[in-house]
Amino acid sequence: MTFTALIKYSIDLIAVLLLALGIKGLSKVRSAREANRLAAIAIGLAAIGVIINSLGSDGVSIDALIWILLGTILGGSLGMITAKKVPMTAMPETVALFNGCGGMSSLLVAIAVALFPVKTGSEEIVSGLVEDISIAISVFVGGITFSGSIIAMAKLQGWLSTPKWMQSKLRHAINSAFALLALIAVIELLKGGINGLWLLLIGSILLGIGVTLPIGGADMPVVISLLNSYSGVAASAAGFVVGSQLLIVAGAMVGAAGLILTQVMCDGMNRSLVSVLFGGALGAGAVGVGGDKGGEYINITSCTAEECALTLEAAERVVIVPGYGLAVAQAQHTLREVTRALEAGGIEVNYAIHPVAGRMPGHMNVLLAEADVPYEQLKEMDVINPEFPATDVVLVLGANDVVNPQAKSNQNSPLYGMPVLDVQEARTVFVVKRGMSAGYSGIKNDLFELDNTSMVFGDAKKVLGDLLVELKELGVGRKG
Repeated sequence: MTFTALIKYSIDLIAVLLLALGIKGLSKVRSAREANRLAAIAIGLAAIGVIINSLGSDGVSIDALIWILLGTILGGSLGMITAKKVPMTAMPETVALFNGCGGMSSLLVAIAVALFPVKTGSEEIVSGLVEDISIAISVFVGGITFSGSIIAMAKLQGWLSTPKWMQSKLRHAINSAFALLALIAVIELLKGGINGLWLLLIGSILLGIGVTLPIGGADMPVVISLLNSYSGVAASAAGFVVGSQLLIVAGAMVGAAGLILTQVMCDGMNRSLVSVLFGGALGAGAVGVGGDKGGEYINITSCTAEECALTLEAAERVVIVPGYGLAVAQAQHTLREVTRALEAGGIEVNYAIHPVAGRMPGHMNVLLAEADVPYEQLKEMDVINPEFPATDVVLVLGANDVVNPQAKSNQNSPLYGMPVLDVQEARTVFVVKRGMSAGYSGIKNDLFELDNTSMVFGDAKKVLGDLLVELKELGVGRKG
């Protein structure tokens, strides 16, 4: 082994270890920031390893190294700008875009090696059945990941809607045709026909579009998580193509983590992956106030921020339930000011976090971490549910389906069986919403009609701002 190869393998090993530590650290909000840094360092080391390996290879020109450096600088700059500019509400779309970029990268690597086999000495890296299969997998999965991720991003951004003909059973026949086309292309590619490569590229991209396009907004986070797993599989296959142990290991780790996350989200939404991919959109066709699947609201009690403040002043235990509406309003910092006032008044405050609150697991955790909410106050659903009967006030901020009692009381509800927060068990519940629109499921929320529930209508940031003013006028926060 040459000295250059030894350095390269050492760097790869360190990068893999740092990436593993980074993924492990992402499991907790407290360590997530440092974990991201470790993962970024790992990717940086991987890029350095590629450059060192290129320096030790025959026939690598200075122009090639310049392109590698330019790509690294450009990609890193775009990633930094995106991370700083994208709001928390657009994080799912950003994840989808990054998944698509990962799939496209693996796709291009496989195509490049297939068209221009790289030689090391007298042997080609791409040779034999295993390598050909790796190219096929990388192109196939990478194409699906890229096109599917772009469609997912466009749908979440509201740029694209599902055509009516894609909501019918006809879509299954169309997708089956795309899959058959891809299978024929793989066989042709394994026989040595280069035309099979382009046929596979077309088939995989069309299949990614066909599978993702009919899926509704409620299930899209699950699809994004699955596509994240696909990007890891594509990267791992690309690792076999170019002979990179680092890419193989890193891709496998991302693929496994994505599958686990997908399962967690399916459990949190009481949906099977098969029903998400082939069963159509959750709550499709719901319209109107409360949705046509649940009827009109007939027993709603509303109140003002002043009345809410009076109840909070007399409380001893308060639980905050954050939802997507909080993220849309960018009200996390105002919320933190409100809870600081309550805590200063001797009131115990905790936050109930549903696994799929917002749009993705961890969405609310990160949002609240931005506002310096102590990690100890973030309670997972299984921990906080038994505490609701002893809670004086629950403040629901923009959440809907994750607090709907139908999930436990109505067997005919599409939410039935979905794990939800039992906020109705508390003495008093205040729900902050801009209106009576339905959640992703498209059905009415029975919580809103309960005797212990009052609606506080308005934008979450404005309502919380008014609530803070009222609490200060009542002297909450200046006790003791």
